Amino acid sequence: MSDQSRFTPRVFSGIKPSGGLTLGNYLGAIKRFVDWQEAGTHQTIYCVVDLHAITVWQDPAELHAATREVAAGFLASGIDPTRSILFNQSQVSAHTELAWIFNCVARVGWMNRMTQFKDKAGANSEKASLGLYAYPSLMAADILTYHATHVPVGEDQKQHVELTRDIAQKFNHDYKVDFFPETAPVIEGPATRVMNLRDGTKKMSKSGESDMERINMTDDADTIAKKFRKARTDPAPLPETVEGLKGRPEAANLVSIYSGLSGLSEEQVIAEYAGAGWGRFKPALADLAVEKLAPISGEMARLMADPAEIDRILAHGAEQARALAEPILSETYRIVGLLGR
Repeated sequence: MSDQSRFTPRVFSGIKPSGGLTLGNYLGAIKRFVDWQEAGTHQTIYCVVDLHAITVWQDPAELHAATREVAAGFLASGIDPTRSILFNQSQVSAHTELAWIFNCVARVGWMNRMTQFKDKAGANSEKASLGLYAYPSLMAADILTYHATHVPVGEDQKQHVELTRDIAQKFNHDYKVDFFPETAPVIEGPATRVMNLRDGTKKMSKSGESDMERINMTDDADTIAKKFRKARTDPAPLPETVEGLKGRPEAANLVSIYSGLSGLSEEQVIAEYAGAGWGRFKPALADLAVEKLAPISGEMARLMADPAEIDRILAHGAEQARALAEPILSETYRIVGLLGR
């Protein structure tokens, strides 16, 4: 068991630049990243994980643009590069170097249990890239390159953080050291999993068939309002208690989104709107979403009009990240017995 008290309290998390950012990315990740930054209790490190994006083929020009868009989303939402480290993964080679060492620590059986690979590869797993199969090992390296103690993630990534703990424990055990922390996944608060606006049983996705299924972080105020007003619901009014949302996926999703945007608990939202029809609730949700999200989309547009400034911020963050990662990677090499450093 690693002595966690000896590690600097440090948060690490990232977002993959594939497609555009959605409300799900904002409520499920970026807003939480800002909250950690504002709390000031941990050093905060945030990453655009572009190496993870290429586990499936990406158009190079689109990947460039998507990487900058994710960075713009971080910045527009309140990530301050003077208070948090913000960079893109491929600028810090320690991630891939440590990932290879972890490939030699992790067991094939562990990888075979990763449900994300099964979901993404489907029936064509034999044709999937080795990168898609092994990317949980790279994710472990992303985290442990910085000795991160906490990782805010969605429920679908919890298994990968648990794998990170397994890798850290096995490395420490194999080399008889107390070197890597046992990182804790942090899944808390409302709207940790934002669902599709047209089908509340499916996660909101960048790749959904219809743009009406999702709120894009680049949507303007009119578009945001229109999508919420047209969001699918059921005939019944809002219930008297949160328990009354069970079996009503679209209703539960809209209440969860309202909670995430407002900072109110779901219980408080239900208390305010109990018995209300959707003709009252959806316009209120639309107004709240416009209030919270339209300034972000406007700032994102301003930032993306100056890609050189985004690149400068990412490069500066990469310098800071390398300064943290280098001594940890060098000590890892020494522990393993490699002469590469």
